[in-house]
Amino acid sequence: MSYCHPGPGVRQYRMQIIWQEILAMSEKSLSIEPLQVIDCASEISHVLSYDRQKTEEEEEVVVEPEILYEEVSQKHVTHLGEAPDGGLRAWLVVFRLIDYVLYIFQAYYEENLLVDTSPSTIAWIGSTQYALLCFPSLATGRMFDLGYFKIPFFAASCVIVACTFLTAECTQFWQLFLTQGVGLGASYGFLYVPTVVIVSQWFSKRRGLALSLTTVGTALGSILFPVVAQNLIPLIGFKWTVRVFGFILMATLGTANVLLKRRLPPVNVRGGLFNLKAFRNKAFTIYCISGIVILLGLYTELTYLSVSAVAIGISRDFSFYILAIANAASALRVSFGLMSDRVGAINTMAVLTAITGIATIAWPFAENEVQFISIAIIYGSSLGAYVCLYSAPLVAMGQIEDAGRRVGMFLSLLAFGGVAGPPISGAISTTTGGFAAAGYYSGGIVLFGVAILLVARYLHLGRLWGKF
Repeated sequence: MSYCHPGPGVRQYRMQIIWQEILAMSEKSLSIEPLQVIDCASEISHVLSYDRQKTEEEEEVVVEPEILYEEVSQKHVTHLGEAPDGGLRAWLVVFRLIDYVLYIFQAYYEENLLVDTSPSTIAWIGSTQYALLCFPSLATGRMFDLGYFKIPFFAASCVIVACTFLTAECTQFWQLFLTQGVGLGASYGFLYVPTVVIVSQWFSKRRGLALSLTTVGTALGSILFPVVAQNLIPLIGFKWTVRVFGFILMATLGTANVLLKRRLPPVNVRGGLFNLKAFRNKAFTIYCISGIVILLGLYTELTYLSVSAVAIGISRDFSFYILAIANAASALRVSFGLMSDRVGAINTMAVLTAITGIATIAWPFAENEVQFISIAIIYGSSLGAYVCLYSAPLVAMGQIEDAGRRVGMFLSLLAFGGVAGPPISGAISTTTGGFAAAGYYSGGIVLFGVAILLVARYLHLGRLWGKF
């Protein structure tokens, strides 16, 4: 049986008994034994000293409620154990929706629906979608950490399907900009961060592989939709082709809503929506800068690949297949996920994103179908490394309980590069009358972003080389 110190009421009662005994003894004869008085006095002294000690300890120890809540929450999460890194439940969350890519219609809009609109203006539709894929992540990451996941995810899925069907009725630039650029972009932004963080909760040692498999849906959509569009537009027209896309998304988004499930409970970590204290981590700050710079040039070739192919005499029908080939090559991202688990995510991204920059510089100089296909394969395969792995270092730069907000902050900054990249390249192409200058700009800035990425790795590891 363990000993418990008496409470304040018990101590007060004991004091009263002791004083009563002293008074009773004083009324008796002087034959009281001195030892009894000494014992009573020592007991009083002991009680008083214990009370004084407890009071001093209570005054010194002050626990803030927020800190206590955070510590208790984190201890609760720790008790759930490490990520399983496998099992049926874990692999089911990896299954992700097929993404609806907008740049497949860049050439169609230029030649049919928006003939009087410049390519750089039309590119704002796709670049706005890229940006809005990132901007809402600041809010959705924080919402996910707090436990708001299912309802926003379902609402965003409904908006995606609705905007896709509305796109079929659009005939002007501003209509397409609102439905495809704003509506679809913002809705996808509500889906992305929860998907990444949920997968990261279920996987630790095999996180690179899991994240790469998660983005396979993007690769499948990039292959499926260009081929479907190329074959269905001549048969059933633009409107019904887009409606077919809507039905496909209805099925895949419904499946994602059923299968995605978080493993860890929500934690109300301190810091607010945009935690500026996170930027005290120099590695995180430089990593964010590298992402903005890389996005300024990363998607230029993918946006204008089919347009540039038509410009040198390749048939418009075949230009769609070149785009599908580039996207099919990005399916190699699964092997990059395995590679990142062995050598590190940043190490994998740095090498392959540098190849992406070199392929972007070489792209405008392709003169025939064989050269275009070769460059498209190199560009598409290397592009997949950055797309599927850039969230892995962010999760590793802090606690998993705060990963949603951290990824959201990064993506919200990434949006500045995503929204400006393709229009800047389009403006350069229009001004110079070709794609060579645009290729130099976009490829060069991607390589510069890779150099900054290596600086972030050095700041995190504290040495020039290592697994990260």
